[in-house]
This record gives sequence, C-alpha cells and structure tokens, in this order.
Amino acid sequence: MDKTLLGGLSPRTFLRDYWQKRPLLIRGAIPGFNGLLPREQLLDLARDEDVESRFIAHDGRNWEMERGPLPASLIRRPKTKPWTVLVQGLNMLLPEADALMRRFSFVPYARLDDVMVSYATDGGGVGPHFDSYDVFLLQGTGRRRWQISEQTDLTLIEDAPLRILKNFVPEHEWVLEPGDMLYLPPKCAHNGIAEGECTTYSIGFRTPSMQELATGFLDYLRDEICMPGMYADPDLALQADPAQLPAAMIDRVEAVLNTIKWSRKDVEAFLGGYLSEPKPHVFFDPLDDPLSPKRFAQQVSKHGVRLDGRTLLLRSGRQFWINGEPVELPAGSTDTLRELASARSVARIADHEGTLDLLYDWYCDGFLHTGAAID
Repeated sequence: MDKTLLGGLSPRTFLRDYWQKRPLLIRGAIPGFNGLLPREQLLDLARDEDVESRFIAHDGRNWEMERGPLPASLIRRPKTKPWTVLVQGLNMLLPEADALMRRFSFVPYARLDDVMVSYATDGGGVGPHFDSYDVFLLQGTGRRRWQISEQTDLTLIEDAPLRILKNFVPEHEWVLEPGDMLYLPPKCAHNGIAEGECTTYSIGFRTPSMQELATGFLDYLRDEICMPGMYADPDLALQADPAQLPAAMIDRVEAVLNTIKWSRKDVEAFLGGYLSEPKPHVFFDPLDDPLSPKRFAQQVSKHGVRLDGRTLLLRSGRQFWINGEPVELPAGSTDTLRELASARSVARIADHEGTLDLLYDWYCDGFLHTGAAID
C-alpha cells in the first residue's frame, strides 16, 4: 500500500486510532487523482436501468429526489437549483473503480461494500446527514467543502425525501481538492457542498445490522436442519376449554426446539455465503460464445485470470464461497484460489486439470475473465 493513502499512517495505526473512532483528513491521499470517468459517461450511467442512481436537487430549504434510471430530460435540462447525481456500485461497472476500492483492502473484503461517485453542480450536495457505515470520501474533479460534526443529536427532518439532519451544527470545516480524502466513522454527521462543478468518490463499507444477521442465520438454519417425526400426543388429556392452548403441547414443542444446536462451523458457513451473496440487483449472464476449454487453458497460461468486478470470493481457512455459494475444492487448487481471492487476479496458474475446470466453469458463468487486472 502506498504511504500517502492514509496520510503517512500505517494501516495498523489507522485501524487502532481512527477506524470507527474519529474522523481523519488526509491531504494528497492519492496524488494526481482527478476522477475515474468524465461527466458525460457518469450521466450516461445514471440513465442505465441496471445501474443504481439518484438525482437530488434543493433550494436551500426544500429537497427533491428521484431514483434512476434517470430520464435524459431530467439530467440534461437547465437547472435553477443546485443538483447532484449519484451512481452506486461503480466498482462493478468500471475496472478502475474496482482497483480503487482494492486499495482499501487493509479492511477485509467481507466489510468492503462499493464505490459511489457523485457529480454536483455549484452548491450541490445531499444535505447534512450521517451514515451507519464507515466511509472514505475521495475528491475527484473540482472542490467540495465538507462540514462535519460528532454531535449526538441525530434527529431527522420529518417527511423529507432524504435523511436530512434537523439540527446540524458543524464543528469542523475543510475544502477538499483533487486527491484529498476524508475518513468518517459511522454516525459522524457531515455535509458536503460543491464549490463549482465537482465529483467525489465514496468508498463505503458493509455494516449489516444485528437484526439482519440474526434473521439471515435463522433462514440458513431453516434450510440446514432436519427434524424427523410428527407431532403426537397419545397422552392427550381432556380440558375444560377447547380454545386453551394445551400446556403439554407447549412443553413438547419447547423440548424439540431446544434440541436445535449450531456450531462455529455453522456460523462460518452462513457468513461465507451471506457476505459473498451479490446484491439483489446484481446478476450474471452466462457467456453466449465462450472459448473452448482448450482455448481457455491457453489464454490462462499466457494472461492469467481476474475476477469480475461483481464477483465476491471469500474464504475461511480452506473453505471458499463465491457469489453466495460454497466452492467444492478440486485437489491441489487451494493455493491458486487463495491468491485469486486475495489479489482478485492470478497471473500464473499451475497446470492442474481440476483447477482449470473450476475456473472454466466460473468463466462461462461470467464470474471471471481471462487477462490481468487493472492496477
């Protein structure tokens, strides 16, 4: 990792002193950075029905928001109010954005979420708000003024189309130039205001709620457990009120449910599948005209393979999960898959039939491609 990304701090020091604790302003985090795509390409993405996007405008007091795909008439017409266009999941659409996100791999991939880009006209922004997750705000083109506050009052304006803080009181203020970056921990109130046209790239992190995790794990157990037999009550006793739920029935069902157990291995398997599962709007199209297995092997031997930007490959020990599914490991493939999961690409692959067969299946499914990754 380059030394400028965290302002000269080592990842270990950053995680110890700042991660989920306090904000950090980093001047020149990526020297020479001026964004990843031009304005017109960004606006074209906002019109794509397969891309998550939002249009936000305000007059200082009133806010309006429209979710994508955004009609050309909305984002091309002259505006009397400052406005912003947000495009989510840029790392799944642009290899350079995926490479940008991987610069933050000092945080596990299980926690990395996506890269969002925002384009704003002069005065544009999304209002004072807070996020429930960590975020790095990297300035692309232009300048943006950031106001932040570690206030505890997180009351929101009622009936607003956005989560706008009602009583935002800035404590610090900085103007970010291209390549500057601001780290904010969860629930740190902030407000970004464009000074002229500008773009900002947000590297966000996944923070599932405990309710989500618990519900997801119970869903996982539902598909894994097998409870034999049928309910029976040969000792059923006569009771005065037929509407009364029998106490003996409660006891029997409680006793059966108490036999349901889970282990650390079950939690590991659940998390591997849950955290590698693509978001609901993400899908893969199998290739219409894939290379033959022989031609694929030739290409791999010359150019290696790289994961698709949408693909999530996680591991725990010798167990791997790809896009929500556990991987059946061919013998001798562990080292290759470990490198592929960590680096997102492999330049050289051992000439092992089982490994090549697995990679070929993933290639046909659209999970990976031949060729080197973008640095």
